Amino acid sequence: MAKQKAQKLGRLNLKEMRKLVNKKAGTEIAFSLAEENPTDVRSWIPTGSRWLDSIICKGKLGGVPLGKVVEIAGQESTGKSYMAAQVAANAQKMGIDVVYFDSESAIDSVFLERVGCHLGDSPPDGMGWFMYTQAYSVETVLETIEEMLGTNDNSMLFVWDSVAQTPCETDIAGDFNPQSSMALKPRILSKGVQKLTQPIANTQSTLLVLNQLKTNITSNVAEAMTTPWFTPGGKSLPYTYSLRMWLTSRKAKASFVTDENGFRVGSEVKVTLKKSRFGTQGRQCTFKILWGAEDACIQDEESWFEAIKISESLQNSGAWFSLFYEDGTSEKFQASKWKEKLKSEKFKARVLQLMDEEIIMRFENKDGKAEAFYDIDNEEK
Repeated sequence: MAKQKAQKLGRLNLKEMRKLVNKKAGTEIAFSLAEENPTDVRSWIPTGSRWLDSIICKGKLGGVPLGKVVEIAGQESTGKSYMAAQVAANAQKMGIDVVYFDSESAIDSVFLERVGCHLGDSPPDGMGWFMYTQAYSVETVLETIEEMLGTNDNSMLFVWDSVAQTPCETDIAGDFNPQSSMALKPRILSKGVQKLTQPIANTQSTLLVLNQLKTNITSNVAEAMTTPWFTPGGKSLPYTYSLRMWLTSRKAKASFVTDENGFRVGSEVKVTLKKSRFGTQGRQCTFKILWGAEDACIQDEESWFEAIKISESLQNSGAWFSLFYEDGTSEKFQASKWKEKLKSEKFKARVLQLMDEEIIMRFENKDGKAEAFYDIDNEEK
């Protein structure tokens, strides 16, 4: 039997090798990083807080990244749903289509319209549409996202409010015994989100997962001190998140914002970046969220005053503050007049300049003490 001659292959160049790999996979999975990095964030959705956007990404103004899976977790009444609604409204304005999965049956169309969402079937030119759907089960949510990613060629924002309250189909069909489906939901979530991560990135879409911060009840005292909170959904789910924002009540202060008659209209919250793949893990900011007032909003401009207190260009003497300009001139004001002062374009422009310099660039350049960026309340960890 004659020996069959082995076919001698020449060395493939890199371009040919990528073409071969992509042909084998049936889709584009091999890239030239010198030309395009598919994992780069091409665009950010503003959160509604300039301070928060300034701490999310190292060296630039960020927000909620497109192409990623993001978590907003928080205690009760800290404004998780409001923040998600604000992000949804901002996404629509960018032409991004929004799908809102509601498992808590608590979403209010009037509330959504107050924050700027357009709920009609025919949004204005340049705006994305908004679709509301009940989160009947974990499986339904994951399958719906997969279907939409495969049929809609536009970028999409999927808001899941909340993953903690969404049952799996076994829970719906079964009894009320928690032991009957133990660990099933985390396994479904882990597999489902892992499966969706690549399609989300390829379509420049975003999955925004809302979750609850629950008290970590453990007999291990050291663990209780270092990890006082945990989020439902299993231990593998956080590995898929590119960004985790945790909302908690601010230290030693009343967590509620009240009106002149004492009625609760909002919350004062602290946001900690529990995880960030953008070089900013552990950074913090604080602001007030008004959810019970006529105009639901993040009190964004009010928080700028707190943000620039680390700047040497803002000096304090008793009840008076002085904001210094680059030419050496200054303006005096009292804290109660902050919003009024921001009506001046010159004053506002200087404040925004200081935010970029102090919050973004000083962190990028590691200028100053780390405590100024990581611990806004000087808490002992």
